[in-house]
Amino acid sequence: MQPDLHSRTATAHALHHVRTRSPLVHCMTNDVVQTFTANVLLALGASPAMVVDAQEAAQFAAIADALLINVGTLTGERAQAMRAAVVSASAAQKPWTLDPVAVGALTLRSRFCRELIALRPAAIRGNASEILALAGMSAGGRGVDTTDTAGAALPAARTLAREASTIVAVTGEVDYVTDGSRTLAIAGGDALMTRVVGTGCALSAVVAASCALPGDRLENVASACALIKQAGLTAAQQSAGAGSFIPAFLDALWTLDAEVQV
Repeated sequence: MQPDLHSRTATAHALHHVRTRSPLVHCMTNDVVQTFTANVLLALGASPAMVVDAQEAAQFAAIADALLINVGTLTGERAQAMRAAVVSASAAQKPWTLDPVAVGALTLRSRFCRELIALRPAAIRGNASEILALAGMSAGGRGVDTTDTAGAALPAARTLAREASTIVAVTGEVDYVTDGSRTLAIAGGDALMTRVVGTGCALSAVVAASCALPGDRLENVASACALIKQAGLTAAQQSAGAGSFIPAFLDALWTLDAEVQV
């Protein structure tokens, strides 16, 4: 089954909703990317919060519009706090998103992410190797880097989406977003996005925000991918390299309206 191309109309609608509703996103993410993730959400118009203590995280997850669980710098204590937040968000019917960073290579995070999937995430966002591993299939990968293509991981993404009743976004040169039945493809971006820390993790936070928006969740998650790819392409055209890319990327997110107009 060939994926459908994601529409600019849906992306424009999603961006409008983010900017008018400013969803509050509870980001339980890794130490390396917290500031960048917060700035990406702010540049798009969403509102970030980083609450990590187990008791506070559980309380805040019920207040926020959406929750992100990113296991990039997972510890036993953080796993406890993340689990409490997921349980609380689920009880409050708030959507939560899983970013299974480096799953497959390491036992603690692999076991933990598979436990969390039983608690029904609204979305899962990962690279090809992470999605393949999470689906229980043979995967490459080197730390947080993928050695598989997004296209190769698409069957695994569809299987995972059906089994977990969730939206799966497998990202790469082309992003694929699937609910196991429908699949949308999002092209764009630039290779420079892989040479700075945090673009994938920040995308997961934007995916989390998109899950709190009204309308078709599959389209909203695909729109999150499209917004990040468009900003990445614009920033790469305006920057001289990795050092100047990050401020250019944030500026591109801030001024996205013109690029996504129908």
